[in-house]
Amino acid sequence: MRINKYLPFAFIYFFINSLGLPFGLTYTAVLSPVLYWWTVRQRKQEILLPFFVLLVPVILVHLYQGVEAKSYFISLLNYTFVYIFCQAFYTFLKTADDKEIIFRNLLIANTILCLIAIPVYFTPINEIVWMKENITEGLDNFLRLKLFTYEASYYALLCTPLFFYYFNQVIFRQNKMNSWLLLAMITLPFLLSFSIGTIACILFAVVTVFMIYCTRLIRKRRVISIVAITAAISFTALGLMLAFFPDNSLFVRIGNILQGKDTSGNGRTAEAFILAVKMLKLKTFAFGIGAGQVKTLGAEIVRDYYFYPFDFTNIAIPNATAETLALFGWVGVSFRFAVEIFLFFYTKVWTNYFRLMLFLFIFLYQFTGSFVTNIAEYVVWIMAFWKGWNEFDVRKEMQNSEQRAMI
Repeated sequence: MRINKYLPFAFIYFFINSLGLPFGLTYTAVLSPVLYWWTVRQRKQEILLPFFVLLVPVILVHLYQGVEAKSYFISLLNYTFVYIFCQAFYTFLKTADDKEIIFRNLLIANTILCLIAIPVYFTPINEIVWMKENITEGLDNFLRLKLFTYEASYYALLCTPLFFYYFNQVIFRQNKMNSWLLLAMITLPFLLSFSIGTIACILFAVVTVFMIYCTRLIRKRRVISIVAITAAISFTALGLMLAFFPDNSLFVRIGNILQGKDTSGNGRTAEAFILAVKMLKLKTFAFGIGAGQVKTLGAEIVRDYYFYPFDFTNIAIPNATAETLALFGWVGVSFRFAVEIFLFFYTKVWTNYFRLMLFLFIFLYQFTGSFVTNIAEYVVWIMAFWKGWNEFDVRKEMQNSEQRAMI
């Protein structure tokens, strides 16, 4: 049997990208020279020049206003590695003709690891694949599945493209596997990781796409059946939990979120922007404090805000938009949104169910978490803007439905 040549790289990215490495370093970063060589060879053009042309003016401004040099240039190097990975992933989408094989292998391997992780939960070695976290008031030392990533929410983000891909396959009767088994496989990681923010963004994307294309989707019996059965199961489960387990973890966390007492949710949303604005006041609102300066210039602000001890070193702004604002100011965050909106219209994202779900998900997600060097986030953006995934095109799927109805 022929092994897909991209599969080893896909497994590295999805399962072990940071395993055994110092915090902040990834295997995709280590492999950047290989990825750069491969991308240039495939595309037959230089890929770094546009990146540096855009970055140099910002660098000059930051150097003029003053930065801590070591952290600044290390961060710029990391940005370069991320950019190379993004170019390599885009090139992979353009050149690979068997992407579904890779997705299927990732899904099966991920499901097997999830099933193995469940009994591991009850053992003394559970912290290998589960993370213990005080995620909200009343839920101390709560275990969430992270597998071999550094955090449960990052693991959930990694699984999101697989969820949307196979969810669309089920909706449009393109799946080769049993539909309910497939739905269970793509849902399991989110239940185990307990990433409420990711789940909420997924629901937002699915519901919004359904509302936009309601008149087309309600004609499909499979859509109605899945919605009806899922709703029945969900309401039944919620009713049983409310009646017999009213103090369960899900209800506790949702209640804290609604009351504004969820420490994880607050830290990834409103408080992230509060910290960003405090840091901007130290430099300039236009161009921000500069790459890598959150851990140096912003460290005291974070410690004072959360009353952390002086030796606390896990300094970060866990929100991609807020971190962009802090590092690159209003110029940077405006550029971020301008690129997103331009590519949305340029690539006509709304003409494809899968791409539109990805776009809606990640557009909302950037306000609820992530960070500026998060390659899992950029993978979702690139997949949303790539003009592939023809099997999920709105017009093509409509034609296929009509053909199936005539048979």
